[in-house]
Amino acid sequence: MKKIILTGGTGAIGKRLSKRLMDRGDEVVLFTRDIESAKKNVPGAAKYVRWNYSNDDWFGEVENAAAVIHLAGENVFSARWTERQKKKIYESRIKSTSKLIEAIKKAKVKPESFIAASAVGYYGNSVHPVDEDSNPGTDFLARVTKAWEDESKKIDTIGVRRVNIRTGIVLDRASGALARLIIPFKLFLGGPLGSGKQWFPWIHIDDLIEIYLLSIDSKKISGVMNAVSPGIVSMDRFCKTLGKEMNRPAAMKVPEFILKLFLGERADVLLEGACVIPQKTVETGFCFKHGDLKEALRDLLKN
Repeated sequence: MKKIILTGGTGAIGKRLSKRLMDRGDEVVLFTRDIESAKKNVPGAAKYVRWNYSNDDWFGEVENAAAVIHLAGENVFSARWTERQKKKIYESRIKSTSKLIEAIKKAKVKPESFIAASAVGYYGNSVHPVDEDSNPGTDFLARVTKAWEDESKKIDTIGVRRVNIRTGIVLDRASGALARLIIPFKLFLGGPLGSGKQWFPWIHIDDLIEIYLLSIDSKKISGVMNAVSPGIVSMDRFCKTLGKEMNRPAAMKVPEFILKLFLGERADVLLEGACVIPQKTVETGFCFKHGDLKEALRDLLKN
C-alpha cells in the first residue's frame, strides 16, 4: 500500500485515477477545497484534507507519501480569457505548485515523487513533429505551461523525483472533447472545427491513467512525458473516424469566425494544434492499449 496525495481529485482525470489507485489498494489522500463534495464524487479515499494554497494548514499531510500528484488548475475553457481570467489560469497553476513544493521541502520524511500535470499546449502551434525535448511555443497557454513546469523544477534541488505529464486531448465518453462532439454528431451536425487541418494530439483516458500509474511506480522515470497517442491524426481525420463509428456524416465544418465569436481567444486552442510525439513515453517501455484511433473510439462508444 502506498500513500498517494492527490490534488484535483474531483476532476474527470482525478476521479478515474483515484478509483484506479484505490482499486489496487493504495491509500489515497484527497486535497480538496470542498470536502463534502469530494466525499460524494470520490468515495472511499483514506482521508479528505481541506486544501487552499493560500495557507499552510495542510503542510503536515505530505509527510511520508509515495507520491504527490498535482492535477489542480483553473479550467482554461471555464470563462472568456479576460486579463483577469488569464491571471486566474496562471496563478492557479504556478502558486499552487509553489505552495506544494514549499510543503514538501519542510517535510521531515519527504514524498518519494512529485508528479505534476502539464499540457501539450507547451508546444504551441506546430505543424512539424515535436517531442519532449522540443522548444516551447510563444502563445498564452505555452507561456503558462512553461512557467508551470519551471515552477515544478524547483523541487529538483531537494532530490525528490519529478515527472511532468504533458497531456493531450483526453478522450473520455463522460467528459471533455469527445463528450461535447458526440451530441452534434448524433444530430447529424458533426464535423471538424475550423480548417480541419490542425493536428489533434489525443489520448484514451485509460492510457492516460496508466501513464500516471507508471510514473508513480517506476523510479527510473523523471522529467517530461508526453501523454498522447502515437497514432496522431488531424482534426478532419478524427471527425471522419468518429462519424464512421457513429454512422453519421462529418461534413458540417464549424467556421473559424464562429468559434472566435463565441469563444474569443480560447478558440485558438481548438483551431491550432501540434504534432506531438510521445517519444520518451514509448522509450520507457509503456505500451498503449488504445493507440489506434478507430479502436479507441470503438471502445469508448461501445456502451
